Amino acid sequence: MSKNYVILDASDVSSVDFSEVMETSAQTLRFSLDGSQTFVKFEGSTPSFLEGKTQYDHSEILTILATDEWTDPNFSPE
Repeated sequence: MSKNYVILDASDVSSVDFSEVMETSAQTLRFSLDGSQTFVKFEGSTPSFLEGKTQYDHSEILTILATDEWTDPNFSPE
């Protein structure tokens, strides 16, 4: 079964039912560099709190996460 991804505003984190997504808590979420957005992933049926939101597949979310909004272009792992 493939995973689906949904980008959320940081202000929406309190509405996430972590029993319905693959992340375990707000502390395990990855946020955009400015802290304004995050994303969750799930398999199967769309959780009710995510209905009506844009869903992305794996390749689409990787493209988004590679942008300057999500990944520091000056970061160089040592």
